[in-house]
Amino acid sequence: MQYCSTRGGVHGWDFRDVLFSGYAPDGGMFMPESVPVLSPDTLRGWRGLPYTKLVVEVASLFIPTQLIPREDLEVLVGEALSGFSVPEVVRIARLKEGLSVLELFHGGTLAFKDLAMTCTVRFLNYFLQKENHRATVVVGTSGDTGGSAIQSAKGLSGLDVLVVYPRGRITPVQEKHMITCLEDNIHVFAADGSSDDIDQPLRRLFADQVLVKSHGLMSLNSVNWSRVMIQLAHFIYAYLELSGTEQAGGDLPELEVVVPTGGGGNIAAGYIVKQMGLPLKLVAMVNSNDIVHRTVTTGDFSMAADVTQTLAPAIDIQDPYNMERVFWLLLGRDGASVKNMMEEFQRSRRHSLPESHRKLLSQVLSTGTVSDEGILETMRRCWEENQYVLCPHTAVAVWHHYHCPHSPTVSRCYVATASPAKFQAAVQRAGLTFDLPEAVLALDKLASRYQNLERSLNWCKDWEDRLREKIQSVSSVRDNRGTYYKSK
Repeated sequence: MQYCSTRGGVHGWDFRDVLFSGYAPDGGMFMPESVPVLSPDTLRGWRGLPYTKLVVEVASLFIPTQLIPREDLEVLVGEALSGFSVPEVVRIARLKEGLSVLELFHGGTLAFKDLAMTCTVRFLNYFLQKENHRATVVVGTSGDTGGSAIQSAKGLSGLDVLVVYPRGRITPVQEKHMITCLEDNIHVFAADGSSDDIDQPLRRLFADQVLVKSHGLMSLNSVNWSRVMIQLAHFIYAYLELSGTEQAGGDLPELEVVVPTGGGGNIAAGYIVKQMGLPLKLVAMVNSNDIVHRTVTTGDFSMAADVTQTLAPAIDIQDPYNMERVFWLLLGRDGASVKNMMEEFQRSRRHSLPESHRKLLSQVLSTGTVSDEGILETMRRCWEENQYVLCPHTAVAVWHHYHCPHSPTVSRCYVATASPAKFQAAVQRAGLTFDLPEAVLALDKLASRYQNLERSLNWCKDWEDRLREKIQSVSSVRDNRGTYYKSK
């Protein structure tokens, strides 16, 4: 298995090199050069597997045994997923009227990011220890990714982690998961802007190949292929649990999966699984930051003037960067077309999809958009009917259950990306209560540490300079702990 860039300028990289990279050197995102197709026999053999074992099976399709032997892969995944609060790691809540909620939030930071992040960090540490190398992780977060990266990597001698989050645009629990980690390999910045603002200086840093190679710079956002790869597993798990039996003639039954969508990593994973042979119907539900909805319905792939703050802050995103992976697959791996499209989008903040491309996209992805009032209405109704509290992001998905009737012959699954414990303000606005876990209550008693990135006239350059200085200072302190990983 080899990997290439969605923009056509990079080919033939292996999993290890891709793992330690952010964006590809040509500005694109890494994808496997070929997508393995799962036969009905393979799926039958996987039915009933625990989630952890299914992750191993999926990862083994994309990681050659020459890089990580099967026995080592089983140990790494097992260790990564051993600290979750339920033994099955993920759980499906089967509620009334066919409402099936795929709970992906039983990890340390109560968000779905923990599933892929813990595994990815284990893979990183495996190679770093094996080769006596170091790496510097830089993460921009809309709320959940940063905390998950910190909790997964804290205390690891081979990794330094720099996290930048949008001050005032995340919940107190999300913030505390980041700023209360005092390990000396964790460095947290609070930026006076949106998560899309944060992405701008980070892209500049990763475009500086001298900086990247000198300091072993890499990303743990869903830019990183390993994150998306692990997310394939929960789509396959949901399919095997909920899709029912094969139809006459051996045809596989469909499963509709409804996903709250921000950066698009989950939707990209779902589309890859669809290309692997599973008959998934994908629905991307968004909040008032509706670029994905506009793209699918009208071809308007353009950012609004500002990110709208909503009750579902982790998907308050106007730059759904993983759509680049979707476009690449949709256009038959045409790197040149994707390069032109994405460079125009990054330059002008907009691109109009040709109608032929929009029609192709609408055939593989449906969308909907939900207001804050719709989020609250959904949370209340789900509680009234099921005594089940949704987080506001999950409510963005579950709104679809109450407003979009579907065929009784097609099962549906709603992806729950976070615990309501992280979003108490939204729970209270819905007039509901949710008992906080002890681990969340304990965060209030911990000391905190972070640095501010203030808004200035030349804020993007200023933030880039501050982060560059931090990367360089961290390197000077760590130089005696091993050489930095050198990507291609």
